[in-house]
Amino acid sequence: MHPFLKHSLAGKVALVTGAGSGIGAATAKMLGFAGARVAALTRSADEAEATCEEIRRNGSEALPFVVDISYGAPLAKAVQAIDKAWGRLDIVVANAGINGLWAPIEDIEEEDWLEVTDINLKGTFLTVKHTVPLLKREGGSIVVVSSVNGNRMFSNTGASAYSTTKAGQVAFARMMALELAKHRIRVNTICPGSITTKIDDNTRQKNLKKIREPVIFPEGHIPLTDDKPGTPEQVAELIWFLSSGLATHISGAEVFIDGAESLLKG
Repeated sequence: MHPFLKHSLAGKVALVTGAGSGIGAATAKMLGFAGARVAALTRSADEAEATCEEIRRNGSEALPFVVDISYGAPLAKAVQAIDKAWGRLDIVVANAGINGLWAPIEDIEEEDWLEVTDINLKGTFLTVKHTVPLLKREGGSIVVVSSVNGNRMFSNTGASAYSTTKAGQVAFARMMALELAKHRIRVNTICPGSITTKIDDNTRQKNLKKIREPVIFPEGHIPLTDDKPGTPEQVAELIWFLSSGLATHISGAEVFIDGAESLLKG
């Protein structure tokens, strides 16, 4: 990691959802490397502890929490534990999410839709709702991890539930940026494109060929890197920047990190 990161967040406390793998794990580790004490929230106890163990090896404190963010009570309990352990909260990264079912609208059942909206949209709302009282004490930063889908790219036919939640996250974050500004809380959204993560493991696809429009893209779909996906660490660097003292006048922003992919495939 870049030496500039070291100690840049010393004394801060960060909460990261979906911290067991991918962007969440990379972010939790990077914020820990930068000196923050990190609360790692995920649905897997083993993954939460693995993330925390690596943070501790780099010299920062970390606490694992097994939390399903689609339920408010476990989130509230985790925030209470953070308050008891560290007495403050400065950074919240609302990252946890799933792709769910990608299918024609006729093949999406109500429970399929709710599975995605409960985690991606309701979960983001609950994460912010339950952390804001602690953030208000000193001010701080909230970063919502959205997506190019639903915001600058609409060619992934069948991803209607996922894209709706991702667009909703951006609108929600902008509302929060204004509402929380008087409490010195900044709220920004990042929109990753193709990133090497495990999110495809929770993607289900059904009958997509019958609704896909025939489109031929140039060879390779990520212009900046000759089709090589981004890394979780690159996204974590952006989250670190937005959470750091270098971004103290940035709030309500929507930042795309996709190597120009969405400009080509929008």
